[in-house]
Amino acid sequence: MTHVLFVGGRIVLEDRVLDGGALEVRSGRIAAVHPTVPANLPGVARVDLNGGLLLPGFVDLHIHGGDGADFMDGPWESFPTVCKAHLRHGTTSLLPTSCVATHERILTFLKHTRRAMTEGTGGARVLGAHLYGPYFAEPAKGCHPAGAIRPPTLPEYGQYLEFADAVATATVAPELPGAEDFVRACRARGVVCTMGHSHCTWDQAEAAIDWGVTHVDHLYCAMSDRARLRQTQTFPMRGGLLEATLHFDELTTEVIADGKHLAPELLRLAYRCKGPDRLAIVTDASRALDMPDGHYVFGPPEDGSPFWKRDGVGVTPDGLALASSVVGLDHMLRVTLAATKAPLPDVVRMASLTPARIAGRDRDIGSLAAGKRADLVWMRPDLSVLEVWLDGEPAYRSSE
Repeated sequence: MTHVLFVGGRIVLEDRVLDGGALEVRSGRIAAVHPTVPANLPGVARVDLNGGLLLPGFVDLHIHGGDGADFMDGPWESFPTVCKAHLRHGTTSLLPTSCVATHERILTFLKHTRRAMTEGTGGARVLGAHLYGPYFAEPAKGCHPAGAIRPPTLPEYGQYLEFADAVATATVAPELPGAEDFVRACRARGVVCTMGHSHCTWDQAEAAIDWGVTHVDHLYCAMSDRARLRQTQTFPMRGGLLEATLHFDELTTEVIADGKHLAPELLRLAYRCKGPDRLAIVTDASRALDMPDGHYVFGPPEDGSPFWKRDGVGVTPDGLALASSVVGLDHMLRVTLAATKAPLPDVVRMASLTPARIAGRDRDIGSLAAGKRADLVWMRPDLSVLEVWLDGEPAYRSSE
């Protein structure tokens, strides 16, 4: 279909919900948002939303896998598998996210990312890689394999930056030797830099902002705070990455809003401190998304980290820590809305326009605005996914 008019539902715009209006799509782009349904548009096909909601396609900055596959598996086929899985949950654009792994495995991941950007995946659009690991602080490694954690060195990351056209974001723990040079090299190539898996001090986080870091990975998770720093400090108590993230307006951040990683009060605090324009919702989903409970591996099957999926989340084998989420962004949207009581446009923005802006892609995607790609999610009133459109064409429809 090249010319379509969506009518009969609630259209969720960046700052309001439009009732009684219509969204016009022509040749894969949003042509117009009409406050009322146009009386005469010859040659247009109409889609009746039947009282449902029309949202912009979701954008996921932090995603490892789904449907049994992980982006770090090695074979190309893992990319289409994961992207098709998340399309079912309303995600139309994403950043394939690596993990701590060998140099050769990361290079393969970057090659596949570049191919996905060129050829497509048959599922969600790939915007570029999130180079996530191996440059973590070992005490904050989370569920990542520890054996391959290392500081950034130019001979290694110089090879990664040969794929700078296919790298959207890159993470580093700022306390590592070589972190500043890594950030400055990334920024010179147009790569957005983030802090994560770090036990840095407030001062180290502030210094990283001066280098060019603008984002912090999964707020509250695998990061330093006053309590952790107290173990090695004398009085007065000092802040860590958590407190710095909440304080500095220069930093955006993200939350894993699966209802398992963070209690409702932590989501409310993040929303209050950062607001919908500096806070994104991410899945951090593993290969166990849409899979049955059981035993899985985070990262490459040969040398990744084992975990269990149970009770709606991934957990480490000892049951003492979480190991990524196992649900999609549609679930995260519902959890965030219930926890924060924020207006629906704010919550939708945190799953669409805000992550698109963080990744530097908001001119093209992230909101229902004229000129942008017609990436659309048709949801039922209960915010379950009914149909997903990609570039103005139906890409998935729920059978339920």
